[in-house]
Amino acid sequence: MHKLLPLAALLVAAPASAQGNPTDSVSQERLRSDVASLVSFGTRHTLSEQDSETRGIGAARRWGEAQFRAASEACGGCLEIALPERMIQGNRVPEPTRLVNVVAIQRGSERPNEVVIVQGHIDSRVSDVADFTSDAPGANDNASGTALVIEAARVLSQNEYPTTIVYALLSGEEQGLYGGQLLADYAEEQGWTVKAVLNNDIVGGSCGSDGYCDDAHVRVFSEGPRADLTDEIRAAQRRNGGENDSPGRNISRWLDELAEADPAGLDVRQIWRTDRMGRGGDQIPFLENGYPAVRISVAVEDYDHQHQDLRVEEGVTYGDTIDEMDFAYLAKVTRFNVRALDALAQAPMPPAPTAEAAVQTFTEITWDEVPGAVGYTIWQRRTDEPYWREKPVIENVVATSAKLEGVRGDDWIFGASARAADGTQSPIASAVPAGGFAPLAETQP
Repeated sequence: MHKLLPLAALLVAAPASAQGNPTDSVSQERLRSDVASLVSFGTRHTLSEQDSETRGIGAARRWGEAQFRAASEACGGCLEIALPERMIQGNRVPEPTRLVNVVAIQRGSERPNEVVIVQGHIDSRVSDVADFTSDAPGANDNASGTALVIEAARVLSQNEYPTTIVYALLSGEEQGLYGGQLLADYAEEQGWTVKAVLNNDIVGGSCGSDGYCDDAHVRVFSEGPRADLTDEIRAAQRRNGGENDSPGRNISRWLDELAEADPAGLDVRQIWRTDRMGRGGDQIPFLENGYPAVRISVAVEDYDHQHQDLRVEEGVTYGDTIDEMDFAYLAKVTRFNVRALDALAQAPMPPAPTAEAAVQTFTEITWDEVPGAVGYTIWQRRTDEPYWREKPVIENVVATSAKLEGVRGDDWIFGASARAADGTQSPIASAVPAGGFAPLAETQP
């Protein structure tokens, strides 16, 4: 939590009023019911049976697809259902296995190729990652994220947006992030311009195995230097800065400000690393493909109730069961995601600014025109400051460049955001090497 940017908080908080506040429609009861349904499949291990109607990953996937189809029917067919699949095999997948994601696409009315993705993995596991027969309820990890994605689809599909929202239930996370890789590749195949990926993984609990509880915060994990850096761009960052200005890092800052604008909601605790220490999630394949992505997770994890066989040892109960969850907390994390998706789906893409300031007493910021933008805002911060300054340098720039007289660029990091006609602001993109939101492979000769 910080207090450096209240103006930006007001700008990103505004969109919900345009179509009514979609967070008001989030139902804690539906979230609980969805988690109970997912737990009822016994196990959702990626290697479990796929043909049963009542048990295993296949039954769970088809249930998730049915929820998306019901949401689509409620909005007059506004969701397209896609089932990307591939055969996988690897260290945790000894035999060739069919992997299927369940995806619902809410096409934007103006720029349908510009997308924001909200996702959660549907598969579960017990202590032995290769055990696909034992019961693995996977309530918090990750029926919570799956239920969140489905609820977001129900709520947001009642509105129309200029850009596309993609809701995704991913398989194969516990076996090696296979579902995340499949969807990242699918996004590339579709030619999508990815604005942001919100990966929700373990979002339904508020207490840890040591008894420490925190239901007031949610963690947002973001990478520092980009995963898709080339040697040339990495060298440019070493010379000119940008180690703390990846697109994911700026999405994290934007989400923090979004949260601060809602005193009744959760506060964001920004975690400036790609994921938890020694662990990973389905945002990582997107980062490796060059797409901006963050992980959203609980403030405190309960290690006795994730990745554990169902058992009692020395009076301690183990296993990821529904009774260990906090559904009021899950509802707050869901509302936080819905607010973010609502704003991102209305905002333009961030610009891709560059800054020229070498051997001169002024700084010139330039960028290309952004589709859907009617104006731009210039931001700055000192190189040793973590957050953008309270007031922008220039507001409502209608050109695609800005000259900052008397500003010696050596001492500053600069950024730019794009503004839609309704006032919605994009996240800020930094004017540093690799600060733009596009995959670097698309920007290089």
